[in-house]
Amino acid sequence: MLTPDRAGIEAAERLIRPHIRHTPAVAVAAADFGLPPRTLSLKLECLQHTGSFKPRGAFANLLSREIPKAGVVAASGGNHGAAVAYAAQRLGIPATIFVPKVAAAAKLARIRGYGATLTVTGEVYADALAESEAFAAASGALPIHAYDQPETLAGQGTVAREWEADAPGLDTVLVAVGGGGLIGGIAAWYEGRTRIVAVEPEAAPTLHDALAAGRPVDAPGGGIAADSLAPRRVGQVMFPLAQRFVAQSVLMPDAAIAAAQRALWEVLRIAAEPGGAAAFAALLAGRYRPAAGERVGVLVCGANTDAVKFA
Repeated sequence: MLTPDRAGIEAAERLIRPHIRHTPAVAVAAADFGLPPRTLSLKLECLQHTGSFKPRGAFANLLSREIPKAGVVAASGGNHGAAVAYAAQRLGIPATIFVPKVAAAAKLARIRGYGATLTVTGEVYADALAESEAFAAASGALPIHAYDQPETLAGQGTVAREWEADAPGLDTVLVAVGGGGLIGGIAAWYEGRTRIVAVEPEAAPTLHDALAAGRPVDAPGGGIAADSLAPRRVGQVMFPLAQRFVAQSVLMPDAAIAAAQRALWEVLRIAAEPGGAAAFAALLAGRYRPAAGERVGVLVCGANTDAVKFA
């Protein structure tokens, strides 16, 4: 079993390294976006296999747990499903994926392209999760949870391990939050050595509400990034890590997230999905204002959008 701590992340790194990309951390001038002059570190996890950070957690699960003959099953807003489908295809494992109706067409196409059995069901992620749990009970397939699983956090934590190696000495990193597997893994790696700022849509304040309540609680699940940042509640595994190591929670309106998508495309030609651009939105819209001299990193975590049209 992989554990959500630095030792577990190191072990996950050794397991998954042959199967994932080392994504770049790019130094970018904030002034190019009309922000006060400083150099930003953008970790481009949008360039990972399947278009998001999710294969890290998927491979960590599939390579460290015993897989039954029935294969694996996952519920997803789209990115996790694509990652599990991709990892399962590469490892020769049957995969069944359940997604809600809000899943983006680009993500559905990826899942089908990787050969998984796909079922679109329910209005939101929680509906797809319930269907996947019923399927697991009936079939014997191993559930691969999108965020509330130690192996998932350990795999996602390898993002921070790479980032720190390529951009050491960051004071603050901004990370988008859905169920919390990504920020939980990042928190487990940095362990308070770097300030972590959580960014969520106003319409899906899942971690924000949990931190206010002192425990995971149900939250609304709407908005522009509902297919990636809108579970019913954050995971139990990540929540203690968030309480200890997440310094601040920032909520963003949909319009600011869309503006961040446009800015990343116009300035850097990075096509980010709404969830992938949410962390940058906090900086661009001034919801997070760094201090003078603060060394800031922003995680661009997903690119599964069909918003960019080509002739």
